[in-house]
Amino acid sequence: MPDGFLAALFETGFLTPGGAPGIYGRGAAHERAVAGLTRIIERHGAPDHAEIMRFPPILAGDDFRRSGYFQNFGPLAGTIHCFCGDAEDHRAAVRLHDENEDFSIHQRAAGLVLTPAACYPVYGALAARKNLPAAGTIIDAASWCFRREPSSDPARQQMFRMHERVFAGAEDAAEAFRATWIDRAKKIAALLELPHEIVVANDPFFGLTGRLMARSQRAQALKYELQVPLTDPATPTACASFNLHLTKMSAAWGITLADGEPAFTACAGFGLDRLALAIFRHHGADPAGWPAALARAA
Repeated sequence: MPDGFLAALFETGFLTPGGAPGIYGRGAAHERAVAGLTRIIERHGAPDHAEIMRFPPILAGDDFRRSGYFQNFGPLAGTIHCFCGDAEDHRAAVRLHDENEDFSIHQRAAGLVLTPAACYPVYGALAARKNLPAAGTIIDAASWCFRREPSSDPARQQMFRMHERVFAGAEDAAEAFRATWIDRAKKIAALLELPHEIVVANDPFFGLTGRLMARSQRAQALKYELQVPLTDPATPTACASFNLHLTKMSAAWGITLADGEPAFTACAGFGLDRLALAIFRHHGADPAGWPAALARAA
């Protein structure tokens, strides 16, 4: 990085090189920061009385197709392939492997995808319940997530953790849910003593259609981000996002309310690893120098 940020992360052990761009090991201080951040987020969200759901970082192929992720963010997706041949095929694959050749020609798609966002598995679970209560449902979800973005920028990792709250219910309640979490995020950032701003944003849609979708998303203010100066002080990094999906997710999965009408959904997602990097950037690797609220929580 221009100011040696990545080198400093390695020198202090906050991060450890993982053998490929955007793949890192996490040191004790990093994990302590993540633990403290998680507790702070949970404490601020306690009034939600959210139901906890935890899924592995693997998404079923059907849910991946319903999400529309490949159409909009295809280059970021990661599919899982496995060996499906017989003993002779395996011997051939091993020879290629040992000769440092491409042995993946003996593998096939397993019908599974690495989870790109912690909220995605939640929608299938909600759809299976059929008609949701009129007051709506709030789910606490967290997962490792994958996005194929190899980079020397430590804030742009290929595998990272997201902690989300997902709401499904009436339109006005979805909007109120998002507004509440934007307010909570401001308070959390203030507790962490991080310079920040909340801005209207858009997802990184691909292609010409994607540019039109991005403009529409901004025009409707469907996405806000909590941005913090991180790897490049001149260009703040999104460390949390607050999204209104309208009925997009309910239409894709068939999520309905008690009256049979499609549910409106919204989510608030915190990038735990990016927030940990923000702690390092602004307060250092030593917990003794961290803000009191984080030091107590960690």
